[in-house]
Amino acid sequence: MDYKIEDLKEKGYLDINIDNTKDLVSEIKKLKEEKNAVILAHYYQTGDIQDIADYVGDSLKLAQEAAKTNADMIMFAGVHFMAETAKILSPDKKVLLPDLEAGCSLADSAPYKDFKKFKEQYPNHIVVSYVNTTAEIKTLTDIVCTSTNAKYIIDSIPEDKGIIFAPDKNLGNYLNSITGRNMILWDGACHVHKEFSLERILALKKENPDAMILAHPECEKPVLLIADHIGSTSSLLNFTKDKKYNKFIVATESGIIHQMNKENPHKTYIPAPPNDSTCACNDCEFMKLNNLKKIYIALKYELPEVVLEQEIIEKAAGSINRMLEISAKNNL
Repeated sequence: MDYKIEDLKEKGYLDINIDNTKDLVSEIKKLKEEKNAVILAHYYQTGDIQDIADYVGDSLKLAQEAAKTNADMIMFAGVHFMAETAKILSPDKKVLLPDLEAGCSLADSAPYKDFKKFKEQYPNHIVVSYVNTTAEIKTLTDIVCTSTNAKYIIDSIPEDKGIIFAPDKNLGNYLNSITGRNMILWDGACHVHKEFSLERILALKKENPDAMILAHPECEKPVLLIADHIGSTSSLLNFTKDKKYNKFIVATESGIIHQMNKENPHKTYIPAPPNDSTCACNDCEFMKLNNLKKIYIALKYELPEVVLEQEIIEKAAGSINRMLEISAKNNL
């Protein structure tokens, strides 16, 4: 079963008056070796978590690593749908999530019962679901996609075949614009990417006219229209390596800037601000629930564990494996 941090406290597991002098990084490395565990971390995690991970990447990269790992245990430093995807791809592995409250506003925007009814309105359509969905939604999906491979997935579907795309309407609209399709879109959005302020980004651009504006396709259309480069987190990271540019305004979750700084520390990265005038950057509240202490606790007690019913695993696996097959064919 799944456990929440509160459950662990009640069970007495969180004797986590951890000595503040304890070297959590060393302890995590020690536990990882003892338990033959692998740590997968998304780009949106804090820098210290990214630095202890065995693999850091976007959703596609992490799904690929989860599918091929030889580890007995997967510690997923990300959010719940990512850990579920890892469990579907490696059902024989124990999958841990540092904090089960680390959910996803985009995944929450597509409840199973509502989406099932929506799908039934278009019986002859192919369902393409963004990876940012629950395992249950993936059981209703024909092909899963990520922002890295979404165009390849859409292009693989015959043009005369109707498509339902869920749950991100912003990504869906962007894909319609670059593929020429007219997909039926579910009305969902990411709480991080929909909150970027066009006005404040333009003000930053005025102050930094030499800066390139980078935007994730989950952003609202006005932000995409002023972007110099639109792409997945890995695509944005790769763009910053271009020698022609040295300053960037980054319109995605600010965790990616850690990797940008590591790979090109001499360049300047400015996080794009949200509409909230008190904030200078836009962080995912769910991603940032994870920390080193929670990773240490989870590895020590092997909880919280993400567990799925076998029926859900079997029904969802096909849609994810089709995504991986198309990605492999396109060398992604």
